[in-house]
Amino acid sequence: MRPPYPPPPERSAELRRRFAAEARSERPDLSALCLLVGAEADGALDEAGIDAAQVELDRLAGLLPYRPGGPRAWAVAVRELLGDRLGFHGAPGDYQRLESSLLHEVLKRRRGLPILLSVVWMEVARRAGAPVYGVALPGHFVVGFGPEEEQVLADPFDGGRVLSGTDAEVLVAGATGARLDPAMLRPADPLEVVSRILNNVRAWAAARPERSDVALWAVELSLLLPSHPARLRYERARLLVQRGDFLGGASELEAYAEVVEAVDEAAAGRVRGEASAARAMLN
Repeated sequence: MRPPYPPPPERSAELRRRFAAEARSERPDLSALCLLVGAEADGALDEAGIDAAQVELDRLAGLLPYRPGGPRAWAVAVRELLGDRLGFHGAPGDYQRLESSLLHEVLKRRRGLPILLSVVWMEVARRAGAPVYGVALPGHFVVGFGPEEEQVLADPFDGGRVLSGTDAEVLVAGATGARLDPAMLRPADPLEVVSRILNNVRAWAAARPERSDVALWAVELSLLLPSHPARLRYERARLLVQRGDFLGGASELEAYAEVVEAVDEAAAGRVRGEASAARAMLN
């Protein structure tokens, strides 16, 4: 197995308890949730490492100018610090690395996926007092500054380049072939951001069957979020079977079939067939 290596079971259980508690808190802390995801992925990330990452975000925030002005001034100030001065950005090769989805690694490497770089932008700017939030454009996460009527978008993957209206339209068209819908520009809440990060991790693992361990913990963390698709239970069940837990996977498949049966009897029947096939693998 290639690094990063997962933590031992006792550590993992504690991380998941904290992740679930934070996700269900009144005001979930985005950086805390992202660092707990990182610790679940990387057993080398201990409590000192988590604290160090938070301290680094505080340090970077302290390098920003005091109240530089309106939304555009904030966007430019953060770009000049993180993108121009410190070199945070992304490149196509970053999509091939699990580390690109782990906040502590992105802080060290100053490279990552659009959404993780956006987390750095948001957390640094928020600590400095900026009116900042994530914007979950289809296929490409960016950062927004200011209220809707004054909104300024920046693309951390491109070093924090400040976007025009047509730039955002081009990003959406390139990802989906569709037009930019104003609803796409609304602020994303922390749990939406974390869910999308875990979706990216699952997509990374799906392309690498030898890393079903990564797919499993990403699904299990997703299931700890207060709102999640029921189909994640099916995905988890299939991963258990793939990893050789035939009885556990079969039981999960049967439980999912009961949920599905109320709306789609044919699908429930197919899932029960998968459960029977999984149990047969024990013979």
